[in-house]
Amino acid sequence: MFRSATLHLTGWYLLILMSISLIFSISIYNITSIEVSDRLRQLQVRFEGDVTRVPFDISGIHNPEFSAFRDAQRETANKNILVALVYVNILILVTGGLGSYFLARRTLRDIEQAHESQSRFTSDASHELRTPLAAMKTELEVALRDTTLHPDEMRELLESNLEEVNKLTHLSHMLLQLSKADFSQLATTEVALAPIVHTVVQRYDKTGTRIETIVANNLPSIVANEPSIEELVTILVDNALKYSPKSSLVSVKASKRSGKVALEITNTGKGIAAADLPHIFDRFYRADSSRTGGDTSGYGLGLALAKKIVEIHHGDLNASSAPDHATTFTVLLPIFRKTKAKTQ
Repeated sequence: MFRSATLHLTGWYLLILMSISLIFSISIYNITSIEVSDRLRQLQVRFEGDVTRVPFDISGIHNPEFSAFRDAQRETANKNILVALVYVNILILVTGGLGSYFLARRTLRDIEQAHESQSRFTSDASHELRTPLAAMKTELEVALRDTTLHPDEMRELLESNLEEVNKLTHLSHMLLQLSKADFSQLATTEVALAPIVHTVVQRYDKTGTRIETIVANNLPSIVANEPSIEELVTILVDNALKYSPKSSLVSVKASKRSGKVALEITNTGKGIAAADLPHIFDRFYRADSSRTGGDTSGYGLGLALAKKIVEIHHGDLNASSAPDHATTFTVLLPIFRKTKAKTQ
């Protein structure tokens, strides 16, 4: 669809460009032809006043031989001008076509990306909503047909449906966050990472026995949108806790590295298989078999959203893991640098 739109827009750009070029070419041709004719007439009058300046005999102001010579020179000049203008217009057609295609692609790029994002959102939502909705519908239809349903069974059914509703609520939140993040223009400011880390860790580990927090002294501030960074830390901490044994220790470390602020979150467990590692940031990708044995379910959206948040902040997010060993997610974010006003 967008390829066709690009070609149509290129055609319109090229049509406008060539119309302007042809109008200018016709104008230049007419003006130049008139100027050449006037110059030749002036030369004829001048030469007829001095017969020694022309190679043939002339007499009278309307000498036919000189007039024929003048007309031949005018036609030659006009022909040369016309040929030059044709070559110029061919060059404009070729270069203008390439330029018009490039401009059309650039014009439609954001629209195409927005359309792809919307299509992906619709596809993702329909894909993930279909299964839980079908399960809820089946359970409710069975319950309605069972006239001997016990109150305890009804309660169990409602609790099951409530669990599915909570999952769907979480899914819709993640999908909306991803859709919004695709083209977000976040307002950034100076943000201290340490308080955000402590807030998120406290939320998940009130007793302080599950997560080990190591924050470097005098940790520089970062250039960021604070709510987004809190969402990022939340996703990574939640992911580390979810995919590690409950008795294991999760490490959250913040430090300065290579001119950036580094956040490292490490957990232990089965790790991520080498074949899965390149895909863990893809939407709806779940490597449960390599990490949880299927005990922990998720929609595969958290890490995709984390990756998008880091990209918006012009940072880097990568993961390293070894089977039956530690898995580490590392985030690098730009440091906030204060600019000093120049003194006069």
